Amino acid sequence: MPDFDEIMKMAQNAQAELQKAQDSLDKVEVEGASGGGLVKIRATAKGRILGVDIDESLLAPSEKSMLEDLIAAALNDARGKADAAAATEMQKMQGSLPLPPGFKLPF
Repeated sequence: MPDFDEIMKMAQNAQAELQKAQDSLDKVEVEGASGGGLVKIRATAKGRILGVDIDESLLAPSEKSMLEDLIAAALNDARGKADAAAATEMQKMQGSLPLPPGFKLPF
């Protein structure tokens, strides 16, 4: 069983690794889409929106309501992919830490 100093050092190392993983999430990009690709949203795994691409066919005033729905759907798709990418990155980080058996990080 490790002593208190070793446990504290392990906790500090875990915190540093967690911060590195959090920082790297802003570099992982995902793309959400809706309407068969007519609306695309690029985002980071941290949830920051990088760009929006809207097909010109949706820019007619009569398509306003559908466009709004497609943008919301694309944002939700991007958010879901960002969450999945973040979970994957956090799993990788957790697997590389020398944690005691049964110890789980809060994510």
